[in-house]
Amino acid sequence: MHDQRLKDIIPFVASVERGSFTAAAQRLHVTGSAISKSVSRLEARLGSRLLERTTRSLRLTDAGTAYYQTCIRIMEELAEAESVLAAQRTIPSGRLRLAMPNTYGRLNVMPLLIPFCQKYPELELSLSFSDRVVDLFDEGIDVAIRIGEVQDLPESLGFRCIGRERMVFCASPDYLIQQGRPQNESELLQHRAILYERVDGSPKPWLFINEEGYPTWRTLPHRMALGDVDAQVQAVCAGLGVAQMPSWLIRRALDNGDLDVILPDLQPDGLMLTLVWPRRKQLLPKVDALLGTLAALVIR
Repeated sequence: MHDQRLKDIIPFVASVERGSFTAAAQRLHVTGSAISKSVSRLEARLGSRLLERTTRSLRLTDAGTAYYQTCIRIMEELAEAESVLAAQRTIPSGRLRLAMPNTYGRLNVMPLLIPFCQKYPELELSLSFSDRVVDLFDEGIDVAIRIGEVQDLPESLGFRCIGRERMVFCASPDYLIQQGRPQNESELLQHRAILYERVDGSPKPWLFINEEGYPTWRTLPHRMALGDVDAQVQAVCAGLGVAQMPSWLIRRALDNGDLDVILPDLQPDGLMLTLVWPRRKQLLPKVDALLGTLAALVIR
């Protein structure tokens, strides 16, 4: 950025915030004439009038309002960049906002965050559990965990892919004793399915890999469709049928013996797990420390 552009932004912002060239001049310790010339020079370069002047006050034009908001954002980013450099030798502290999917956050992220909080007692964590895609800038989020494909991210966002879900077919041991354990895909499709129900009310089909190695989705008759993954796990553990679920969701049930894996060789990759953050915050010690901790997340 040209030096003169930065020089003219400061008098313009001061004029808007103070309400007059005179007050802006007092704030910046220069003359009112210098402020007026700087703003006029800025308007000439932009080819737009930014301020409507009267003898008593200044008023932003529509173009001036848009430009003022841009200037404020630039100045905030510069201030934050300076704070990053100043804080590089300090320990993580201050408020840190993390957004994550509801169930995944409870089962997989919280076990990492508890020792993280114990390690950095000067941090104030604000945790959001929601399956919707949050806007990091509008909601002031420092880091978000997303399950799903990341596409068309703006340049202002950084991201790191952790891995993909592994989709597992499973049922309770009692169900398999009563109904028999399927030995192949054809036999699997004859069993009673417990499906996940999407927000729009449609059941989520099962994911398979065809002979060419490409993913294919199969919609099949089902005994039950539930719009909550915890309820889906409960139904399968109760022996009501067979389900295909991400391995991270049923890890505890598998370890406890409440569920058995069916056809272990049939475990296609599911959705991607990704960390997303505003690039301008990446070097903040608190964000850097959190990203380092979350890098330990494993989809298994």
